[in-house]
Amino acid sequence: MFEAPVQRLIDELGRLPGIGGKTAQRLAFHLLSVEEIDARRLATAIADMRDQVALCRRCFNVAAGDLCAICRDTRRDDQLVCVVERPQDIVVVERTQEYRGRYHVLGGSLSPINGIGPGQLRLEELKGRLEPEGIQELIVATNPTIEGDATALYIARELKPLGVRVTRLASGLPVGGDLDYADELTLGRALAGRSEL
Repeated sequence: MFEAPVQRLIDELGRLPGIGGKTAQRLAFHLLSVEEIDARRLATAIADMRDQVALCRRCFNVAAGDLCAICRDTRRDDQLVCVVERPQDIVVVERTQEYRGRYHVLGGSLSPINGIGPGQLRLEELKGRLEPEGIQELIVATNPTIEGDATALYIARELKPLGVRVTRLASGLPVGGDLDYADELTLGRALAGRSEL
């Protein structure tokens, strides 16, 4: 229907999460109508991100170097680690301004139906951080879903015997929801009222 380069862009934009066909088409035509320098700046930003960003070797957050900005920050509490499913969950917790510890990104949650077991998550890496880093408490901030709850219980069962305190975010987060959709006040209260697992 459209010229090949335009249709290719529409198709690629349509593959992004939350972008349907009509939105992809509107975005493609918007990019066609903006100044060339603006379109090229977007293309460069995407290419630079793919070339320069990797996972932090310690916590698996996104990083522009060997360690992410949070792992490089010497003012953080080394004894407290918040365990999340995805790097974008860190942004949500940080927005509360209630948490000053470190993080560990699992890379998902347990989901036997989808073939995701403990071996597919970064649980061994988390276990390997406990003693060398002197971690005293893990705050499990997995999403309040069946998979997130199962992951939290698994972490508690595996790591509490190693002498670390394992807590879970308090209620206030909607069951079945994602951390992405929680407001700062609700998540801040959930952090403050976390409970032992």
